[in-house]
Amino acid sequence: MQLIAYIIIYPILWLISILPFRLLYGLSDVIYFFVYRVVGYRKKTVQDNLRLVFPDKSEQDIATITSQFYHHFCDMMVEAIKSLTITEAQMKKRFKFTNLELINDLEAKQRSIILMCAHYGSWEWIFILQKHVKHKGYAVYKRLANKYFDRLVKRIRAKYNSHLITTKETYKVLFDSKRKGELTINGFVSDQSPKATKAFHWNEFMGIKVPMYTGAEMLAKRLDMAVIFFSVKRIKRGYYETTFTTITEEPKTFDNFEITNLFFKMVEQQILEAPQYYLWTHKRWKHRDKVPVEFQ
Repeated sequence: MQLIAYIIIYPILWLISILPFRLLYGLSDVIYFFVYRVVGYRKKTVQDNLRLVFPDKSEQDIATITSQFYHHFCDMMVEAIKSLTITEAQMKKRFKFTNLELINDLEAKQRSIILMCAHYGSWEWIFILQKHVKHKGYAVYKRLANKYFDRLVKRIRAKYNSHLITTKETYKVLFDSKRKGELTINGFVSDQSPKATKAFHWNEFMGIKVPMYTGAEMLAKRLDMAVIFFSVKRIKRGYYETTFTTITEEPKTFDNFEITNLFFKMVEQQILEAPQYYLWTHKRWKHRDKVPVEFQ
């Protein structure tokens, strides 16, 4: 069944991916109408999240942000499909970096990097970074259920010298790379919600106490890697600009969870500046009523 699904769906995705951007975003507008107006995909979750973290905003404000979010959400869907056939030149034109010298400086220092980001702006095209740096790239991801689509996603990323690894593989792969003396840059989307029963750390995110993933911080300390945050700004439709910010080059000097807390503060700042570009469909605050006594 997985192969049949792949055989049927892949040609459709490929045909969409070769559309010129003008038609691609026209398709996004059509998808927006059905996803938001007709189906209402996770609309209640989105609006509940917005009301939760923005209690002072009016219902009109919530409705406006919701609509803007779904427009961006649908754009990201078609941009992900476009990754199948987008050229390197197109990618470089549309996804720019404001301060690559920060990464180049760490490269000169022979420092590997933990690159932390959130589900904000666009993270689909960040892989073009590998065409600007010499670090070997890894990104932690969740394996797709369909093994054929999983291989496809890995193949797309490999075009830019980026390699996808699962959470379980991460430590072994990065430890082996360090042992070999390889310079690596390792991407972590670190704002997801861990299981409440397995969380080592709880803290406030957008004013609400939640469990937080600490894996990126723990690996940075264990493998002595610089920790860099990257923020993505949407310039206009289909065009993004990324800025790197150093959290620390000496992670072992930080108290436990201090790096994680700094990361979330940076994510908050992004959200407050332009909330429509955060991924509100995820139930990020679903564990807010399960805070253990020791973290209250």
